[in-house]
This record gives sequence, C-alpha cells and structure tokens, in this order.
Amino acid sequence: MTPDTKQTGPVAAETENLQEVIKRARFVLFDFDGPICRLFAGHSAEDVAKDLVNWLERQGLHGLLTEEERVHPDPMAVLYAVNRRHPHSDLVVELEERLTQQELKAVPSAWPTEFADPLIRTWSAVGARLAVATNNSPRTAATYLESRGLAGCFAPNIYGRTQDLHHLKPHPHCLVRALNVMGAAASDALMIGDTPTDFDAAQRAGVPFLGYARNAEKEKELRSAGAGEVVRSLETVLQMVRGDDVNPAR
Repeated sequence: MTPDTKQTGPVAAETENLQEVIKRARFVLFDFDGPICRLFAGHSAEDVAKDLVNWLERQGLHGLLTEEERVHPDPMAVLYAVNRRHPHSDLVVELEERLTQQELKAVPSAWPTEFADPLIRTWSAVGARLAVATNNSPRTAATYLESRGLAGCFAPNIYGRTQDLHHLKPHPHCLVRALNVMGAAASDALMIGDTPTDFDAAQRAGVPFLGYARNAEKEKELRSAGAGEVVRSLETVLQMVRGDDVNPAR
C-alpha cells in the first residue's frame, strides 16, 4: 500500500460520512457569527467589550467586574458576568440592549464567510428548511441577512439572544425553539456551528452537528470538544449539496 493510499482511505471515509450527514438533513440550523459571517471583522469585538465596561463604570459600577472581566476581549463575557451577579435585572436588560446596538453597528462591516451565501441559497433552493440559532441578537442576524438578500431563505426562523441569558448556548433553547416551530425531528436536522458551545447545544438537543473551522486552532477546539465532522471550508458542503463530485484528497 502506498502512502497516498494510506491517506486517502480515512479521508474518503470521512468524506462519505459527511455526505451522509448532509444528505439526511432536511432542516439546517446555522449559528450566525462564524458560519454565516464574521460579525466583528471590521468593528472590533474588544472595543465593544470596552464600551460595555465603560458604560458600567459611568453607572458607578466599576466594582461589579473583576479585573480579568474588565479587560476580557469578548463582550458576551461582560454580559455573562453582570447576569451572574444580577440575573433578570434592569441592569442586564440595559446592557443587553447596548450590546445589541453595538452588534447592529457592526453589520455593515461584517465579512461574509466564504461560500456561505451560495450555500444558503442552494440548500434553500433544493428544499431544506433553514433557521438561525445564535447567541447574537436575532435583530442583528435578521439585519445582516436582509443586507445580503438572504432573509427569505430563513424567515421567520431566526432565533437568538433574549433577556433570559441562561438560555444562551450551550443551553439548547434556541435550537429546540427552531425545531418546534418548523415541526422538525432532531434526527432530521443538522446544526452548523464554529464553537464547542454550539456542539454542546446540538448534543443536548439531539441534533447532528457539523463544525465549521476557519483555521487550525478552531478545528482543534471543535475536535477536542468531541465534534466528529468538521470542515475548514464551506465549499465542500456546497459541492455536496449541489451533488457535485468531491475529491476526498482536497
């Protein structure tokens, strides 16, 4: 057996498994920030986190966050921290709305994920029902999809962050909502996500999972979390949805 044959065997099997997962999917749940676009590509998430921290300090709440939380680059980490200390409070409601406004500001400079637009249009055209299941605001996802002419592929099935922050992924709440509204069995669906929390939510909802990893670090995180099917490009998925021949060595 040549070295090429040794490599092609497992890769071919992985391609076959992926084709089967995609073939079975009648309902496809997309995470938003990652598989569809990079929301903060041109509008730094770190700057948004700083804005939230500065807003809290202007309210006289400097001591509410730890030093680590005050410098965290992820705005969701700030929101989580405040919610842990003041769940269901007006403070959380105001902070969540402020984050939503920052997300909406980021939409015009968001970068579409390569091959996401044609994949969404093609999957919808061949009869799959699509939904968004995200920890971002549903207003943000809807605004972005409208700007790309993709809203019709999903509407009205866009489910995201509410003021009940304990429902954020890895809680399966938004996935279960999507399945229930579409009348979908979990086994007939597929979740496409780019984080371990997406994978965890899919596992808890009983939904098959396909990981999207834009780089080696993301792929390592997903596989370490237990994701079996991971792609580095949505082009492979698009080819399979179209019914094109896929070269397993690619």
